[in-house]
Amino acid sequence: MDRSLSLYIHYPFCVRKCRYCDFLSGPADSAARKAYLGALEREISLVPEFIGKRPVRTLFFGGGTPSLMEEGELSSLMEALCSKFTFEEGAEISMEVNPGTADLSKLRAFRRQGINRLSIGVQSFHDQELALLGRIHRAEDAVRIFHEARHAGFDNLNLDLMSALPGQSPEKWRDNLEKACSLGPEHISAYSLIIEEGTPFASMELPPLPGEEEDRRMYHETGEILLSRGYERYEISNYARPGFACRHNCVYWTCRDYLGLGLGASSLMGESRFDCVSSMKDYLSAGRWEDFHEEKIPLTLEDRMEEFMFLGLRMTEGIRTGDFEERFHVPFEEIYGKTAEKHLKEGLLAEDMGRLFLTERGLDIANYVMSDYILDR
Repeated sequence: MDRSLSLYIHYPFCVRKCRYCDFLSGPADSAARKAYLGALEREISLVPEFIGKRPVRTLFFGGGTPSLMEEGELSSLMEALCSKFTFEEGAEISMEVNPGTADLSKLRAFRRQGINRLSIGVQSFHDQELALLGRIHRAEDAVRIFHEARHAGFDNLNLDLMSALPGQSPEKWRDNLEKACSLGPEHISAYSLIIEEGTPFASMELPPLPGEEEDRRMYHETGEILLSRGYERYEISNYARPGFACRHNCVYWTCRDYLGLGLGASSLMGESRFDCVSSMKDYLSAGRWEDFHEEKIPLTLEDRMEEFMFLGLRMTEGIRTGDFEERFHVPFEEIYGKTAEKHLKEGLLAEDMGRLFLTERGLDIANYVMSDYILDR
């Protein structure tokens, strides 16, 4: 049985909320950030011993903008984590970085504290697009921070890019990809913009969004361009050089255990999900492990089977029917045989040596395919 654990740390502060962002984050003064980090260290100290004894394989600092932290703040946080957990040798320790919040000195400090992978939120190499998104950085900042990260000793870098922006042409998107590739990161995440309710974008008059056909064309060209530059797609929106797939995200997609710490962070432990409280007032006043969390949600066998399928099928290698049977002690064909056979006949799934995975056509309508794996209750 795999006893290893992944950790997610939520840092909910940023300089300014981006216009597309619906994450639990926002600006705050230094006193508020300091109070939050104190509560976060208290939460870490209260992690039950049976969880703290599990070896940690990956750690991910997300947000918000965790690169707002100063070296002393990160040092204190890492000390609290290392006091509670034991990290596997070679554990992947990632941090999200906004190019407008870091410089060479800070990146060197992050590297000294054990961060060994950076995910840089570039989104675009065009200043007009960055301004529309509400980003605080310019294209030249993204290029600068990439080179500074190399100088600071980072040899595992991801660039986040966003396609299907309002008014974005396929030519501009190709240019973003070419500029990203020219820097030579180990990993590229390329997501289509989704306009979420409650965000500024949802109520703004925006330039026309690319149509569905144009969006699909951008998606296909993304795969073609990145493959020609040595990046293999291993998940619907993620591409990496061999050996550099994000190990932390793979934990999510393969339904392995992870513990979320910090405001609103989610956890999957065994057969239960639970979230940290999303009220800052409640979070800061929490004094017991239980106070930091909402009620546990037990996952039924059907819940876990569904998640195994629609998360696993996000990955290009798909799922192994043998893994399904080992995990759930029931033949795959008994639960999903008819559904899988239908998708194979429709050319949406392919099969190879016990693996089922989405075809190119299946990837185009992945949401439709995955919805078929929701079981009747």
